[in-house]
Amino acid sequence: MAETPAAAPEAATKSPIKKGSLVRVSRNAYANSLEAQASDTVAPDYIFEGPAEVLVIKGNYAQLRFRRPVPDVWLRADQLESV
Repeated sequence: MAETPAAAPEAATKSPIKKGSLVRVSRNAYANSLEAQASDTVAPDYIFEGPAEVLVIKGNYAQLRFRRPVPDVWLRADQLESV
């Protein structure tokens, strides 16, 4: 009989991010990411303070809308934490 793979432990501990969730960006996860390297050297504080609403999820990425007059952004879901 074939063994079934065990669920990833990190998936069980994190709450799922879904459309409509309120989130903020984790400073530690964002710090050395590809997204941080492709942006300004200093990220604005409001992304870490939150909240931002998840508009769309495609694969590992989520589109976020902040409650400020700024453009929507796409970030990896593992860089987000629930508010």
